Amino acid sequence: MHSSPLTIYSSFSHFPLYLLFLLSIILLSPWIGASENQFKLDGKVLELDESNLDAAISNFDYIFIEFYAMWCGHCKDLEPELDKAAPILAGLKKPIAVAKVDAIKYKKLAKKHEVDRYPTLKIFMHGVPTEYFGPRKADLLVKHVAKYIAPDVALLSSDSAIRDFIKEAGTNFPIFIGFGLNEAMIANLAVKYKTKAWFSVAKDFSDDIMTIYDFDKVPALAAIHPVYDEHSTFYGPFEDKFLEDYIKQSLLPLILHISEESLKSLKDDQRKILLTLIRDEADEKSKGFLEVLKASASANRDLIFGYVGVKQSEDFAESFEVNMETQLPKMIVWDGGDAEDYYTVNGSETIDGTDMGTQVSRFLEGYREGNVIQKRIVRLTLMSFITSQLGMIALVLVVVVPLSSLILKMINKEPWTDGIRDKANAGRISSIKPVPETRGLRQATSLKED
Repeated sequence: MHSSPLTIYSSFSHFPLYLLFLLSIILLSPWIGASENQFKLDGKVLELDESNLDAAISNFDYIFIEFYAMWCGHCKDLEPELDKAAPILAGLKKPIAVAKVDAIKYKKLAKKHEVDRYPTLKIFMHGVPTEYFGPRKADLLVKHVAKYIAPDVALLSSDSAIRDFIKEAGTNFPIFIGFGLNEAMIANLAVKYKTKAWFSVAKDFSDDIMTIYDFDKVPALAAIHPVYDEHSTFYGPFEDKFLEDYIKQSLLPLILHISEESLKSLKDDQRKILLTLIRDEADEKSKGFLEVLKASASANRDLIFGYVGVKQSEDFAESFEVNMETQLPKMIVWDGGDAEDYYTVNGSETIDGTDMGTQVSRFLEGYREGNVIQKRIVRLTLMSFITSQLGMIALVLVVVVPLSSLILKMINKEPWTDGIRDKANAGRISSIKPVPETRGLRQATSLKED
C-alpha cells in the first residue's frame, strides 16, 4: 500500500527538529569542507585568479596580495622576498596570508582593484583594502605589514607592560607613550599615523619609569626613537593641532641622513630641509659636528635637519656646487624632492672648526631674517657628464667598443659589414641622455613598473 503525500508530511512533522538539523549538516559538510580547505595558511604564497580571489579575501581576516606582471623586473625581485616573508606572516598571533595575482592575465581583477602599476601591493583587513608602499625586503616587509594589523593604541597598566611594549615594537618605528594621557586624545592621530609609528597610553607606572623616560609631570607624551637612542617629551597643549605638529615632527630623528629612501619618506612633509654637506660620513670630526647639529635641531623642529657625505654622494653634492675641494661643512636650505631652488645665508655658508654651535645659530638667524641668496640646482654639464659614471659608460660604448671592433677587423683582415649588431649598438648609444644630478640619490621609475 502506497503512502499518500499527506501521510509523508505527517511523518516528517513528528521528526525531531534537531535531527533534521544534524542531517542537513551531514549532507552539506562535503561542500563546507571543500570551501574551507580551498585555502591553507601553510606559509606558502597563494596563486589567485578570477575564480577564487574574492573567496580568499573573505576567508582570511588579513591577506597581503601582490598584483604583478610577468615582464616586470621589480615583481621578479619581489618574488623570493614574498616566499621568505609568507611563513613568518602566517605564524603571527594574528596570521596574515600572502598571495599574488597575475594582473595582466586577469585584467578584470586589475581594473576592479585599481591596479595601475606593477607591482601593486595591498593588504586586505576584514575585506577592506589598504595600499602598501613600504619596504620590500622580507625582514622589513614583515615588520611593516604586521604594523597594519596592530591595535591603534595599546593600553599599558604597569612598568613591565611598558617595557614589553617597547621591546615588541622593535626599532623600525618611533614609539609614542602617553603617560597619564586619555586614550581619546590621541586615538584619531594614532589611526592617521598608524603605519608610521607605535602608539600607547600608560595609566600606572613607577617613579623609575619617569626617570628613565625623563618626564616629571603628567599628562606627558614621550616620543622614543630606539634606533637613534633619542627621546623627547611633550607637555601640551593637547589640542589636535599642537599634538599633531609634535607627532609629525617626532616621526623623524633629530638629524636625518639624506638618501633616496629618506627623500621618499619626506614627500608629505611641508617643512624645508636644512641640509648640511659634510666631507665624510665615517669621519670622526664630521660625527662630532652632527652631535652639535642635534642640539640645534631639537630647538628648531619646524625645519628638517638633514646631512649627506660628499665622499659618499659626490654627484648629489655637485648639484649644490659642492665637491671635495669645497670648505666643509656647508649648510643650505632646500625644499627637497624636485625643488630646483635652494638658499644659502650671506656670510654663513661654511662652518669652520671653532665654536660650531654658535655658527649654526648664526646661520639659522640669518635664514629666518631673510638674509639669503637664492640659487638654482646645477644641471649636468658636458664635462661633468663625461667624467660621471654614466658618461664613462657612454664613452666606452661610443668610442672604445667600435675602436676595439675596428682593430680586430684590421687584424683579421675582415671586410667591412653593416650587421644587425652594429645597428643595435647604434640604437642603444643614441638612447643615452644626460640626466640632472639632482637625481643622484634616486632612480627614475616608469609609470607602469614600481
